[in-house]
Amino acid sequence: MFNKIINRMNSNTFKGTAMIKNVLFITLLLFSNSLFASELDLSKHKGKVIYLDFWASWCGPCKESFPWLNQLQKDHPDVKIIAVNLDKFKKDADNFLKQHPANFEIIYNPSASLGTEYKVKGMPYSIIFDKNGKEQFNHIGFSNKKSDQYIKEIKSLLEKK
Repeated sequence: MFNKIINRMNSNTFKGTAMIKNVLFITLLLFSNSLFASELDLSKHKGKVIYLDFWASWCGPCKESFPWLNQLQKDHPDVKIIAVNLDKFKKDADNFLKQHPANFEIIYNPSASLGTEYKVKGMPYSIIFDKNGKEQFNHIGFSNKKSDQYIKEIKSLLEKK
């Protein structure tokens, strides 16, 4: 979506001044979080097991879950991990990610509309979808003590045809 707008701004068909282009570009940057969040389309990943994780920078168990999610992504590249950040300010999420890097997809959702849509009940909150996009498991919170259970659930979905 942004590429189309920026390409149009740079094309001859856009007759605005440089100032108008700059204002439009800054506006896109300011409101990009909401727009990116609206691009969550799980149907794009049909045929894959999806691990959808909701998190926030202030969440203690989220700090514990990120290394586990990175390892999950490494061990099971056929699992699509999408982590939705619900912080109001992107800078809070960015600071979290500097200390707890992610090798999986991050979506920013400061309005928490996705949290409402998926009925998030606590932090972190994860939903595991089967290859057909049907919700199979969900978890409130995270504990390394339960990681074997999470892996067992994921493997059971990976094995299904």
